[in-house]
Amino acid sequence: MGTQNILWNYSKKIFTCGLIGLTISDRYASLAAVRGASMSPAFNPSTSTLLDDYVLVEKLCLSTYKFSHGDVVVFSSPQNHKERHIKRIIGLPGDWVGIRHSSDVFRVPQGHCWVEGDNPASSMDSNTFGPVPLGLVQGRVTHIVWPPQRLGAVEKRVPEGRVSSL
Repeated sequence: MGTQNILWNYSKKIFTCGLIGLTISDRYASLAAVRGASMSPAFNPSTSTLLDDYVLVEKLCLSTYKFSHGDVVVFSSPQNHKERHIKRIIGLPGDWVGIRHSSDVFRVPQGHCWVEGDNPASSMDSNTFGPVPLGLVQGRVTHIVWPPQRLGAVEKRVPEGRVSSL
């Protein structure tokens, strides 16, 4: 009887911790791996190491969809909802964005954002698949948490002369 009681108590604690962890990762914050070189040098600046950067993804911003230019966000790909991308917001609803490597401009529609990678040579972003619906955004990247030597806040940056809010 004693062993059975200990196992039952242990199982309840594990289940409770699992529910709390799931709630936190679903509603408040989670960790995400940054794969590839599309956000280099902000993330994964060195291709010589096998370590990917891991980032903290804050999810409280989703309740109001309040984002600003230069925020780095995690979102589901508009082409394949099983894929997640990490890119920087360049344009918000109503902004005019200059298309990279072109003289064209595009107005970001309501309920969407324009995202781009920091490394245009290897980035699949809004220049490829167009504006991203804000409903696909899963959170805002706030800090690099791994590797330890890169620990710190993520800098907000917007390319000069690419966005106009007329």
